[in-house]
Amino acid sequence: MSLHSTCSLSSPQSPTPLQALQASFRPATRSSAQAGLIVAGATGALGSEVLRRLAGSGGFAHTQVLAREPMNTGLAQVAIAAVRGEDIAAWPVCPLPAQTGVVMFEPPRLYHDRERALWTPQPEQLLALAQWLRRCGVQTLVLVLPHAPGRLPQGLRHGLASIDEQQVAALGFERVLLVRSAQKPSAQGRLGFPENVAAWMLSTLKYMIPAGEQPVRPAKLAEFVDLVLRALPAGTHVAAPELLWQASQAQDMHGVVRAWLNTGRPSSAAERSSSE
Repeated sequence: MSLHSTCSLSSPQSPTPLQALQASFRPATRSSAQAGLIVAGATGALGSEVLRRLAGSGGFAHTQVLAREPMNTGLAQVAIAAVRGEDIAAWPVCPLPAQTGVVMFEPPRLYHDRERALWTPQPEQLLALAQWLRRCGVQTLVLVLPHAPGRLPQGLRHGLASIDEQQVAALGFERVLLVRSAQKPSAQGRLGFPENVAAWMLSTLKYMIPAGEQPVRPAKLAEFVDLVLRALPAGTHVAAPELLWQASQAQDMHGVVRAWLNTGRPSSAAERSSSE
């Protein structure tokens, strides 16, 4: 059918009040209402769960996962963005536009061959990766930052803990969310023999770590990130370990997230649990 046969030559009629009201309640199309998502570090139990949760939430038109080589995915609307080399400054911008970026640092699991093909950033690459995501058009940045339970000073749990984090927050993102996730001892990376012995000795004292600083199950952490992204206001926000623990134990996680975003601090119940 030609273009001329589909166009009417008569002047358009003004919509009636009923038609205007119906149009105001009509949902927007996916392409215009939702933006893209970039995930770096979709490895390990946490990365896999966060990717599954966000990609299946319907909140993004498409999802790109950074990988070292092209590969096929089994998730709908999830594509692989192959990156070459470790010089992030030399990477070209992402081929698909994205407004949300999620960065995680959990290494690939030993017996998951597909995860070895994915690209996982190192902590020292945080600033360069954030700069690249900013060039790709990302406006909302989520950083899931693991730390050893009981070793993060109290004053750093609710704020920026390093110069890199301060520089990332100053890059011009509209929203920055730092999730301080307590990591399990087995996920602390490849250590030498002395470090392994020290880690084993410290693990015997894990009963002395407050409940609010214990690691949270990946499924609960992924749910927390998903809920926060739905209502995250502009600015830089830091989710402390106590908040994650409170949210994971609550029957109404949405209520915990809503209360935190309104006050900027976990409730007194979370603070009491962290001191028990």
